[in-house]
Amino acid sequence: MIQVLQGLLCSIEDYILAGGAVMIPLVAISILMWTLIINRIFFFRQLYWKNMSRKRALEYVRNNRFPDTRRYRGANAMLVTDFLQRRSGRSELDRFILDETVMLLVSSLDRYLDIIALLAAIAPLLGLLGTVIGMISTFDVISFFGTGNAKALAGGISEALITTQTGLLLAIPGLYMSNFLNRRAEILKQRISSTGMYLSQYI
Repeated sequence: MIQVLQGLLCSIEDYILAGGAVMIPLVAISILMWTLIINRIFFFRQLYWKNMSRKRALEYVRNNRFPDTRRYRGANAMLVTDFLQRRSGRSELDRFILDETVMLLVSSLDRYLDIIALLAAIAPLLGLLGTVIGMISTFDVISFFGTGNAKALAGGISEALITTQTGLLLAIPGLYMSNFLNRRAEILKQRISSTGMYLSQYI
């Protein structure tokens, strides 16, 4: 097992080295992008999981009681908890507090989504940059040695293709996950907003 892992690490290292200097920012983009994606996946999953109904949310608000986190951890439970922490006890002011709480929660759903989309869009551009650098290296070899140095030619072409491939391998799933997370965020926004409007009628 250890030998397999060592062989895999060596293969990855060789792949990165073959791609040239552009592979370093591509690897950094990959790590950052997938870290943010995983963060958002778990955050949205928590908001979907063990969610309470609007009527149950109203019961907790009327009783001024915080939801049991062992039973409810969803978007509505978070809305009720945040609202009760800031509640003033005056109906007119509480409606404004509820609206502000809804706005804060809704805006928090967009956190990191723009960065994920930006990183996914940058990846193929860096891959294209690597392609240009690789082709320049190839033409430099041709200008010095002609077409006789096949090994040097292969190195430049390999660098160009590897960076293009890596950029696309990062961009395609990155853009898919960006769209997926945006759809999830929109559903949660609608859920929180509708619950907020429902609660504001009875405060």
